[in-house]
Amino acid sequence: MYKWILTTIIVITIGSLQWLFADTAKVKIIKYDIKQNIEPPAWRLTQKVFDFARAKKADYIILELNTYGGMVDIADSIRTKIMNSSIPVYVFINNNAASAGALISIACNKIFMRKGATIGAATVVDQEGKVAPDKYQSYMRSIMRATAESHGKKMNDSSQTEVWIRDPRIAEAMVDPSIRIDGIIDSGKVLSFTANEAIKHGYCEGIAENINEVLEKAQLKNAELIEYEPTFIDKIIFFLMNPIIQGLLIMLIVGGIYFELQTPGVGFPLIAAIVGAVLYFAPLYLEGLAEHWEILLFIIGIGLLIVEIFVTPGFGVIGTMGIIAVIVGLTLSMIDNIVFTIDGALFPVLGKAFSIVIFSFLCSFFLSLYLSQKLFTNQGRFKHLALNTTQQVDEGYIGVETSIAQIVGKRGIAATTLRPSGKIEVEGSWYEAVSEDGLIEMNESIEVVKFLNNQAYVRRIKKG
Repeated sequence: MYKWILTTIIVITIGSLQWLFADTAKVKIIKYDIKQNIEPPAWRLTQKVFDFARAKKADYIILELNTYGGMVDIADSIRTKIMNSSIPVYVFINNNAASAGALISIACNKIFMRKGATIGAATVVDQEGKVAPDKYQSYMRSIMRATAESHGKKMNDSSQTEVWIRDPRIAEAMVDPSIRIDGIIDSGKVLSFTANEAIKHGYCEGIAENINEVLEKAQLKNAELIEYEPTFIDKIIFFLMNPIIQGLLIMLIVGGIYFELQTPGVGFPLIAAIVGAVLYFAPLYLEGLAEHWEILLFIIGIGLLIVEIFVTPGFGVIGTMGIIAVIVGLTLSMIDNIVFTIDGALFPVLGKAFSIVIFSFLCSFFLSLYLSQKLFTNQGRFKHLALNTTQQVDEGYIGVETSIAQIVGKRGIAATTLRPSGKIEVEGSWYEAVSEDGLIEMNESIEVVKFLNNQAYVRRIKKG
């Protein structure tokens, strides 16, 4: 009798404790926002949030999304992170989930939408907004279809047959206007859903006006909501990785180098160019986009330009190679190396990065030409920066090194290739000179024949 009473008391006590702790246990939820284009900063933010959620032992992650789309490779990285996550991820579309945003949303375990929000229109377009070739659409169709299929199937109550939780054909129709689905979309149109349409066709679990309603619709009671706030460093990196800011930094690099070449010594333009290069490459390197060899390629390009300008006369192969190396280094540093392994993803991403670099490069070059005319002439608003006093020879001012005249009749060698101008070496010293015999190769013997208009003229010494 006593044994039965003791057993009953223990069972009741354990049950009460379980009920008590079940009622008081907090459901830990991490929330973060993506309310901009799907670009590298969004991928960086997602990685940090998932690391933060694991450290906090979160039960759920809620993404509040509002985007018109962005880069396919970045969207694919985010959707893969979501699909491989051991922590369930819900998305709240508070306005738009277009293009890359639709892909990310479909990857989430549950989708909630605000009334008036839309999801879809995932056709791949180029930088001008034109529809990209079919091989790019094919890639987007495949990852949209695979993402929808990843949610598996369920039993249809009426037909007792298995059906997709998220119909892959609908995901494809968000990309391909040629797909026709009876009762949903006619061919020739790209599919987008309103909130009510998305619920009807299995692409939304409920309509909510805010996060609290999302928690209620998802039946996440007794929730502890922790909103992830990017650090100050994160915000700086996000800012510097904005394509507009990247373009301005490229302009600063090019402009700084140009103006440094116009002024003697090492001055402010070179410092500005170095600062611009550091601000450009540092966040890309920290994000794993810029590899060592890409930064090295940029540095080599700058070195080749310096050699072409200060060592070899004119502008030839070395200078051209330098410009190419600089442009390639700047362009490839923007691109996540994962796109080189994704079929069809490389060219749209490469095209965008290349367009930013070329546009910024040209803008900086022509703007520098314009400003140099304003800054380094004795006319205009900035004329006080230019020397406007004429220095007359009869007053003792000499514009060139007169020692060059003393080498007339002497012999030496071509220190560089003269085509026809270049540098010569006479008695251990280098001088600027012009060939009267056309092209003279480096190290050929020469003779200084005259000094005219502040310029030394040479001829080839014929052998024999």
